[in-house]
Amino acid sequence: MNAQSVPALMLQGTGSDVGKSMLVAGLCRAFARRGLRVRPFKPQNMSNNAAVTDDGGEIGRAQALQARAAGVPTTVHMNPVLLKPQSDIGAQVVVQGKVLTSAKARDYYRLKRDLLPKVIESFEIMANDADLVLVEGAGSPAEVNLRASDIANMGFAEAAGVPVILVGDIDRGGVIASIVGTHALLSDSDRKWLRGYVINKFRGDVSLFASATDIIEQTCGLKSYGIATYWPGAHKLPAEDGVALEKAGKYQRKQDGASGSVIRIAVPHLPRIANFDDLDPLAAEADVELLVIKPGQVIPADCDLVLLPGSKSTMADLRFLKEQGWDIDILAHHRRGGAVIGICGGYQMLGRMVHDPNGVEGEPGSETGLGLLDVETVMAGDKTLRKTDGLTVMSHAPSSGALFSADVAVNGYEIHMGRTDGPDRARGWLALAGISEPDGAISTDGRVMGCYLHGLFGSDAFRQNLLASLGGKDRVALHDFEAGVDAALDELADHLEACLDLDGLLELARSRTK
Repeated sequence: MNAQSVPALMLQGTGSDVGKSMLVAGLCRAFARRGLRVRPFKPQNMSNNAAVTDDGGEIGRAQALQARAAGVPTTVHMNPVLLKPQSDIGAQVVVQGKVLTSAKARDYYRLKRDLLPKVIESFEIMANDADLVLVEGAGSPAEVNLRASDIANMGFAEAAGVPVILVGDIDRGGVIASIVGTHALLSDSDRKWLRGYVINKFRGDVSLFASATDIIEQTCGLKSYGIATYWPGAHKLPAEDGVALEKAGKYQRKQDGASGSVIRIAVPHLPRIANFDDLDPLAAEADVELLVIKPGQVIPADCDLVLLPGSKSTMADLRFLKEQGWDIDILAHHRRGGAVIGICGGYQMLGRMVHDPNGVEGEPGSETGLGLLDVETVMAGDKTLRKTDGLTVMSHAPSSGALFSADVAVNGYEIHMGRTDGPDRARGWLALAGISEPDGAISTDGRVMGCYLHGLFGSDAFRQNLLASLGGKDRVALHDFEAGVDAALDELADHLEACLDLDGLLELARSRTK
């Protein structure tokens, strides 16, 4: 099928974080349930929350969730350009799943003009295997100062000939001005692609917005495709990026649960935190209180586990951790008999040293680690990208004090730079498919562990085993995390079916081919 003959629709936002990713996920599930072959697509994404695809590359986790909603395998072509911030002004540039370069903002501004052909190539690959492509923009088309080299919003819509609807977040206030203002700022040639809008996160009586709809139509001539009322289940789905951690309510504070005591897990909020959706399965447990420790806060002395998450810039985040005094808190926690786990970048921080001789993640150099594991990491070699599964192993692990049992199933993915080695590697704890020796390392006392496997907390049996070892031996029935995500996607699709004009949106997508 010719890509130009495939229905497609693009959702652009009046700003960042207006809910585009979640709307696209819900629409993917809703239209897939109608029997359509739906494919998600995002030309350019900026996020350190990445997923390993079924074809061996990486994309934003939001697109992986959208693919799951559509019921299709992930591919690098769903998100052909992924920017992974490494500093306030620079990012790693991933093109069609593989690292191209690292670039500062000004350099990338010049580079991205050359990336549009790759974006269009990926879009056509997706369209050729679809009945409907749902495209997510990035940021806002109102950033007209960046229009000349845009590939994420109207630059893509024009190149691919895709109609656009605007998404406005009424929760922020000023939604009428944001829609009318965006429309006014667009050039005539861009404005022709803008066909309508959706209001998102509405609370209260929808009928009160009727006069606003009239104002927008009279001012801009834009059609309303509905008002998506606030959906309280949003926290059940993985968030796109670290912005979610700044919001109250991402991880709710919990009181004592049905099992009696609450297991408290503290997670330092690192500036370049990556793949933080590793935390979601833990937070979903009724008897777990997940404490995201913000800068300026102290890691509580009464927590049961300190969990160091992934990082896009391990050495920089390690320095930040020490600047906050969190290293002192973590070492004191360990001296009191507390447990510490590090995933990926967090694993690297637990060692004696981290070396980056070639400046893979920033300025070349070395940084002293926490010294809780007798290992060192060197940032060198090719990036590791793979999905895998396996079992926990107790070979050479301490017989007492270990945080897991043998032969517990795990699965997940690796996405990291660097190689880690040292004496504590002799006590690896994950036997993974395709690897000759166990992944990770365990301290001699069994209370400190690190590994490279993201997603392992989503493995229900492993999570249950870990939480039981932390004091939840009389826990309630096992929570099926993955089933919960699929149930939430169905709830979201039901919600959008009730709120939005899905038939109208599909007709608009099909108008592209007329």
